Parts: sequence; structure tokens; C-alpha cells
Amino acid sequence: MSASDPRREGVDPRGDPGRTNIRALVIGAGPAGLMAAEVLAEAGVSVVVADQMPSPARKFLMAGKSGLNLTNVNDPFDAGYGEVSPAFARSISAFGPEEVMRWATGLGQEVFVGSTGRVFPVAMKASPLLRAWLRRLDGLGAQLLTRWRWEGWRDGRALFDTPEGPQEIDADLTILAMGGASWRRLGTDGAWAAQMPGSVAPFQAANVGLRVDWSAQMARWQGQPLKGVAFHAGDVTSRGEAMITSKGLEGGGIYSVSAAVRDGAALVVDLLPDVPHAVVAERLARQGPKASLATRLRKALGLEGARAALLHEFGRPFGADLAGTIKGLPVRHAGVLPIDEAISTAGGLRFDALDGFRLTEHARVYAAGEMLDWEAPTGGWLITGCLATGRAAALQALAEAGVAARRSSDATGA
Repeated sequence: MSASDPRREGVDPRGDPGRTNIRALVIGAGPAGLMAAEVLAEAGVSVVVADQMPSPARKFLMAGKSGLNLTNVNDPFDAGYGEVSPAFARSISAFGPEEVMRWATGLGQEVFVGSTGRVFPVAMKASPLLRAWLRRLDGLGAQLLTRWRWEGWRDGRALFDTPEGPQEIDADLTILAMGGASWRRLGTDGAWAAQMPGSVAPFQAANVGLRVDWSAQMARWQGQPLKGVAFHAGDVTSRGEAMITSKGLEGGGIYSVSAAVRDGAALVVDLLPDVPHAVVAERLARQGPKASLATRLRKALGLEGARAALLHEFGRPFGADLAGTIKGLPVRHAGVLPIDEAISTAGGLRFDALDGFRLTEHARVYAAGEMLDWEAPTGGWLITGCLATGRAAALQALAEAGVAARRSSDATGA
């Protein structure tokens, strides 16, 4: 994507007769914003994308360092989003896992499905896909402005703080895709919420670790994974792994239950989820009375290492029902980690402040991505949700501007 004067007339300078005189502004160059820009530019709309960071899609690139989990083919996929608006639900139905995979392949990025149903690019990182995506957008005539921080509106024009001083953009339609409130250093600081008082649900940490004040005995286990356990919080159960860190517990197994814990559910861990309580008790009883506890746990149950350390940390003093403690070990913690250490956030622009994806209090302004009030687990739901809502917001904007969408069957799965 190349840079040019964002206040130019909405006509392609190359004289492309397929372009309209509609001027669109997309604020935020993450997955939702770039997808919205793609749909708009394909329809012949003149598109400017403004982002406050020095380069686009920084959180997307960071996510890609661990493999870029684009989506997930497990059914029912849409159940991962919980209670959302009808428009949000339709966006996922129209652009779900199959469409995301087709879109990535269309950018020259082959994908594969892992053993858990998660979908990744073969390259296992975000940078090749992002480069191909930016090339596509540049070829469509979209313009990218970096270090442009949105400051609100004045007389219908978007205001920006830029390296060249205050700037304004007068657009026929605007897509807001500024993200949630986590990972401030990557540009998603939630500061935009101050411009929409009364329309934003408070931000909360989501997909986040737990703060634990470990005893000195746990220092040797920091950096060690907890495998083969099950975490329970309220009605939610997770069989994923967790990592013991200096701050507490992190990793997919904890992230999956973090929303329930954040909302007040007690957290317990089953250290032997595949062994019934009665079997655990019977195996322990077989050990001689002179055997040490460590020996009994190791020989009878194979319980040692980080799992045994966790049992000693949270289970002492042990009562008569040691098997029950092993099967339901209460985890003492000090709550979830700070919001800026969360992978994503709950809260944001409320669905009742929207008509579909259009802001009811601002004509010709639409919103998409993590700045909306939805919450989903890691595992492909987050990126798919951003892509799907960015696409849906752009399609609604086009329809309400009387512009027909084009070519989307190949690029965006319409």
C-alpha cells in the first residue's frame, strides 16, 4: 500500500473507469481494518487506511510468531462467540473457517489443519501473508497512512494527530477498526473509547493468565509446563496446557477458563483427569504405610514434577481424602493478570449502539473487529471474528451507499 494525499478526490488517478467517486476511510490497519479496506477497494471505492502505529497489523504479526492460528474447523465453530448480535452471527456464518482458508490460499498462502482442528499457514507465521495482503491492497489503489492517531470528529470530518500536525479527512463513509484495549505497545490501547461515551461497555481482560503469589518452593518450577491436567471453572473445562511463570499461570489451558475465573468462578485443577477418583484412592491405598508421600504419588499414580509441586503448593495440609484433593485441587490466586497482558479483551462498543455494524449516533460510520463488545477463546476464533466483521461492516457500508460489491467471491468469500 502506498501513501498519498488522503484528501484527494475519490477518483482513481490512473483513470480506472471501474472506480466510483465514493471516498472511504478505514481507521485501524489490523485484520478487521485491512479486510474492510479490501472489500471497499474491490468495489471501486477510493480507500484510505489510517493507523496510529509506524507499521500496519502489529498485533497480527505478534500473534503469528507462535504460528498464526487463522481459524478452526471444529464444529460448531460459531458457538465459540457466545451471545452476540444477529449481525455478528451472520458475519461469521458468511465468512467462517472455509472462507478464511480460501481467502488465505487466494493470497498464495497454503494452509493446513492441525490435529486439534486449528488452521495455520504452512509458513507458520504472519509476515508472508501480510506482505501478500498489502500488495493486493496496493494493487487495488488503497492508501496507507501510518502514525496517524484518530482524535475524534469535527463537523463530520475525522481528526488526526500526525507527524505533520493536526489533519482532517472528509470521507463519505468510515470504518472504525481500532481494536480492543490489550497489548498497548502494539497499538491497541482502547483510547478511542473516550470519543464514544455511553456506547462502550467497560473493557475486561480476556484470554489472560492468573496472578499467583507462589511460595519459595515453586521457584524451581517456573518455566515448566503443566501437562495432562484439566482446569475447571464454573461450567467451563479445559484440557489445555499451562505454564508456571514467575507471575502465576499462563497458557491455553488457563486462557480457556480465564473468563469464568474473571467473573467469579472458583478454579480447581484435576491432576489426573483420566483416572476416576475411586481408582486414584485404591492405587494410593496399595502403597505401604512406610512409603513417603512423594514415593506413593510417583509409584501409584505417576504424579511427579510440576503436577506434584502444584499439589504440595495448594493441597497442604492434606486431609483424609488425598484422592479427592488430587482430583479437585483448589487453585489459590490473586485474580487475572492486568488487561495489558491479556491476549484480547471483553467489552467495547456495545451492540445496542449499532444498527448492524453502523453506529446509530454517527451517520456513515461503521465498526468492526475487537473494538466491538464480543469475547471468544484463542484457537482461531479471534482472527476469524475480526476478518468476518471487517468484511461485513464494509459490505453494509457499500449497500447503504448504493455501491455494489465486486469480485468478493474469490477474495473474501461472499
